[in-house]
Amino acid sequence: MLKVGVIGAGHLGETHIKLLKGINDFELVGFYDGDKMLQKSVSQSLNTQSFSCVNELISNVDVIDIVKPTISHFDYAVNAIKQSKHVFIEKPVTNTVDEAKQLLELSLEANVKVQVGHVERFNPAFKAALPYITNPMFIETHRMIEFDAKKANIPVVMDLMSHDLDIILSVVNSNIKKVSAKGVCVVGKTPDIVNAIVEFGNGCVVNLTASRISLKNERISKFYQRDAHIKIDYLAQETSLFSAKKNGKIELYSKQLKINKGNPVKRELEEFAQSIINNTTPVVGIHDGSIMLDAAYRVAEKMKITTSLH
Repeated sequence: MLKVGVIGAGHLGETHIKLLKGINDFELVGFYDGDKMLQKSVSQSLNTQSFSCVNELISNVDVIDIVKPTISHFDYAVNAIKQSKHVFIEKPVTNTVDEAKQLLELSLEANVKVQVGHVERFNPAFKAALPYITNPMFIETHRMIEFDAKKANIPVVMDLMSHDLDIILSVVNSNIKKVSAKGVCVVGKTPDIVNAIVEFGNGCVVNLTASRISLKNERISKFYQRDAHIKIDYLAQETSLFSAKKNGKIELYSKQLKINKGNPVKRELEEFAQSIINNTTPVVGIHDGSIMLDAAYRVAEKMKITTSLH
């Protein structure tokens, strides 16, 4: 059994602590958070040991789970890796692409596993669709969250669109050729709704839209390829296949895939444990996190240029 510790006890950190308690391959040793009031509250409510010193936590575990703001990911991960600990790190992997490259080198030197928390890769709806996605040439994504004043300045590209960028980069076997993007500020100080067009060298075109001011939550991707169209609803965990039959005439037929629904966050943590135990490559490694981060920064840069023109 792998001894694991969590760094971060905010909303998502608390979720990780709860889930790790129910995963057989992990033994939750405790957690650390710099906010002492929060640390005390979570420790009491979840009946879990808290550590006043992050180094003490790291030295007492085999695995560190980093669930803190992105700006701190690099320092915590370097500390853990240098102590030969395996690391799960929430997305985005780091604050810069250069930091991600440094982490990759350090992890290879230390011979430890590092997985990045791009949770939609573990969504049952995407996993069910994956065998059917072959050479998509047009992809459309919509990721919307209901307006919440407390989250009015959540970064749309890094927080929301990053999920879809990671999915797209994992299925399109080509390099990005061109990026264009626009963002609109409605209530926040940064764009609340963002649209991006990403073109790949193999001709695939992707149209991404993300918003934090929607009237309802929505997470949908549509993949169009030769004689087929795959629709994934990540929120409902449903996948539909639309295919073309050519029996003298073209007919479209559809079917719903059977989905074994489950908690994607729990599944990504479970699969990370298995990659350590079986000495296999994590599904989403630092390199994956790095190329997503690079793409997200390209979108953000184009959005900044177009937004500043108005």
